[in-house]
Amino acid sequence: MPTPFGTYVNVRYLVVLPGYLLQLQFDDGSERVIDFEPLLLGPLWGALRDETLFAQVRVNSDTGTIEWPNGADLNPVILHDWPEYSEQIIAERRARYAAIV
Repeated sequence: MPTPFGTYVNVRYLVVLPGYLLQLQFDDGSERVIDFEPLLLGPLWGALRDETLFAQVRVNSDTGTIEWPNGADLNPVILHDWPEYSEQIIAERRARYAAIV
């Protein structure tokens, strides 16, 4: 299904890797490893620097994306097409939380 971010996909499976990395598998068969460390700024995402909390990420089969117990999540299309969106998202987070970093 088309969305403003591209064709909708669901995350089917994930593996937590060392260093704030997640390996994601999507329902179109593609896989991606994403480094979340640059996103871990601010009250919601910064809390995920706690490696125990970060490792509690799960796939929500109702929404088709990943989420953490503290409510952090991302659109699965953005995750799927991460190279296309990552620079902008990381730059926005750094600008928003520059005083905190």
